[in-house]
Amino acid sequence: MTGGSTWAESADLARKLSGAGFSGMLYTETSQVPWMQIAAASMAAPDLFFTTGIAVAFPRSPMVSAAVAYELADNTGGRFRLGLGSQVRAHVERRYASEFDKPAARLRDYVEAVKACWRAFNREERLSHDGDFYSMSLLPRDWAPRAHDHEMKVDISAVGPLMTRVAGEVADGVHVHPLHSMHYLEHRLRPDLAAGAARAGRDAADIDLIIPVFACPGDTPEERAPYVEVARRQIAFYGSTPNYAFQFDDLGFEGTTGRIRAKMKAGELDTLGELITDEMLEHFALVAPWDEMADRLLDRYGDHALRVVMYLGERQMRADPAHLAKWGEIATAVRHG
Repeated sequence: MTGGSTWAESADLARKLSGAGFSGMLYTETSQVPWMQIAAASMAAPDLFFTTGIAVAFPRSPMVSAAVAYELADNTGGRFRLGLGSQVRAHVERRYASEFDKPAARLRDYVEAVKACWRAFNREERLSHDGDFYSMSLLPRDWAPRAHDHEMKVDISAVGPLMTRVAGEVADGVHVHPLHSMHYLEHRLRPDLAAGAARAGRDAADIDLIIPVFACPGDTPEERAPYVEVARRQIAFYGSTPNYAFQFDDLGFEGTTGRIRAKMKAGELDTLGELITDEMLEHFALVAPWDEMADRLLDRYGDHALRVVMYLGERQMRADPAHLAKWGEIATAVRHG
């Protein structure tokens, strides 16, 4: 998992990851749009696979997202997969000046509109989409992109039951939230995904899971400490969202979100991670020696994930070639495990 960087930095990281044994890169959209970084990285490392995890949907017309994704798939030889998400109301309305109402229903319509665009780009049918939020019916031949036959897939991020059911209805895959436990995957996400799939007459087994992991490797507590510290802080940050309180409550850690929010309100941002105990960390992260991490990833996610994404480590990999090589050994072992 990577985010904002220059095109040159993105290309350099891609070359290093490819050489180390990674299979691909997932680009977030926070301070930068992901498209140009992906283009630079794909040219530097033609064997890697790329996805957005996620690109923010609502500020863009479905035509724009569909066209950019179609172009990236064409120029990477099919090594691109579009990941979309709703983001949260404050960002969509106050940062992007876009509409957010009924986000689950809106994203369902958005995904269906993107797929209609792709069918039109492929000359399978005329552009014709008339949904509750998006309507499109014009694509003159001179404005249609060059057709290609690479497979096009669109995934969405989902946490709660409404969005997860939408994923089951219309998406090819789900970007699982980094804040997750196995209890959540087995008792919340998978049943909701199956319910959505059944409603659309689909098989939930055909819907892929892309899962980011707080993996904290190291052979000593001191070596693991930088990873663990960031993991605790990120778990607390995500867990401050009231809609995610159930992630803690389901595991018997009731009131954790309230305590995190109280700390934030008091301005104690630097110590948020202290609220994430070792017991919590066992549920939300993987802490292990370097040579055990691949097996731990396969044991936990082998029956669930199409891809596991390393949330942590980019900073250490950029700074320390030894860490890059060790992460590469984990990536290679997982790919062939």
